[in-house]
Amino acid sequence: MRLSHTRKALMISLTLIMTGLLGQAAAAETSHTEATPPAASTPVSTPVTPPATRKPTAKPKPTKTKTDPRTESTAIPKHPRGKTGPAGSLLTTGTKNVALTFDDGPDPANTPTLLKMLAREHVKATFCVVGDNAKHHPDLIRKIVAGGHTLCNHTWNHDLKLGKKKAKQIRADMQRTNDAIRAAVPNAKIKYFRAPGGNFTPGVVKIAKELGMTSIYWKVDPRDWEHGREESDGSHTNRVISSVKRNARPGAIILSHDYAQPDTIKAYRTLLPWLKKRFHLVALP
Repeated sequence: MRLSHTRKALMISLTLIMTGLLGQAAAAETSHTEATPPAASTPVSTPVTPPATRKPTAKPKPTKTKTDPRTESTAIPKHPRGKTGPAGSLLTTGTKNVALTFDDGPDPANTPTLLKMLAREHVKATFCVVGDNAKHHPDLIRKIVAGGHTLCNHTWNHDLKLGKKKAKQIRADMQRTNDAIRAAVPNAKIKYFRAPGGNFTPGVVKIAKELGMTSIYWKVDPRDWEHGREESDGSHTNRVISSVKRNARPGAIILSHDYAQPDTIKAYRTLLPWLKKRFHLVALP
């Protein structure tokens, strides 16, 4: 009996040992299976990068290019509707051409020098002349026309308040000025009118048109007529130069003065060649 009891105990011990070993093996197998998922669950051909680790794509730097102002198509388009001067006056040339206009002359001290400069540079301009000056200097009117430049009526005596007068008075002033011009140059073409100070009114524009003249304003005004006592002649000249250079664009009508403005004449010694390199300069047709 004692031997049988001993054998039974031995068998139980062996059974427990075998059960423990099998349990450890099963645990190890389960651990390996959880740590290494099947290969099919992890795509190898298309790895995915987490969004947080993606680097932003650098934007390409713009390439700087130089544009010739004479061919620039976006600077000033062909004269658009609604973009006019006071009372419907002409603000630009309507093309890419740039027009130089000189007011208040002719002036015996400055106009001859300006005409020589323009001839030397082969540039045509538009002269807005005052009737009283035309009467006293008919020889300069003839030189302006002989140089191929355009004439413009600028009233008889630079009347800043002409637009406030009656239609009869406005017409008489314009006609008197045209008569003085044609006394110097018979049958002279006077296609344009400019109100002193740019003080256009519908009445002025209407009467000018009835007399065959288009009213012209301007796009660039260097205020060359404004010369304060504190400003030296050299500073005034430099201001005119920098103003024109800064504001000139294709299609611009540039306002300047030849009457009693010697610093303006000096400024155009620099401006004429500078403008010629960048724009096609014309007299208003």
